[in-house]
Amino acid sequence: AQSLHPASPRSAATPSPRQQQKKMFKKFDQSAVSSRSQVKSSVVRGIRAALIEQYPLIEDVIDDILPKKDISMAKCQNHVNILCAAQEPLFFQQRDGPWYPTLRLVHRRKSCFATSTWQTDAGAIRFVLGGANIMCPGFTSEDGALDHDLPKGSPVVIGAHGKKHAMAVGQVLMGRDAVREVNKGHCVENLHFLGDGLWQAEKLD
Repeated sequence: AQSLHPASPRSAATPSPRQQQKKMFKKFDQSAVSSRSQVKSSVVRGIRAALIEQYPLIEDVIDDILPKKDISMAKCQNHVNILCAAQEPLFFQQRDGPWYPTLRLVHRRKSCFATSTWQTDAGAIRFVLGGANIMCPGFTSEDGALDHDLPKGSPVVIGAHGKKHAMAVGQVLMGRDAVREVNKGHCVENLHFLGDGLWQAEKLD
């Protein structure tokens, strides 16, 4: 199978200033949290409605994932908000953008995010787990899969061929048709990946 290889090592290792801002969790820890506060029930209702709209398959289990009590919001650097239940990070957003699930939640509730998942070939894994953005050939190769048409700017869960669990959560930079047609360059911005600071922060005290 064709593996995912950046055009040069530097292209993956030297992100632009915008990408550096977006790689919000590569070195994330508790010190990045500037404040944490309980979320009012009326606000929780709004967030739940937004999550169901973004991830329709979550509706049947939203009460289990996001109960009506003990919901807090951690405000972090770069205008990042992390939504927590019983101090466990579940979703994050930047400014007023869409809600992205944490990988720990995705691993527990894989089926809820099935329609927001793309799959790379195995060759992409080492780059993705290093924090690199994901390039088109990783999805268009024989072992890649673009089963769902996700619009530019939307969240996407990144799986890998032969692996049971997702390895990253990102933002779509090119829609499915564009990925297949252009077949070069970055098509997903890698926001959160296995082993990063958010993955290691099981609780935000």
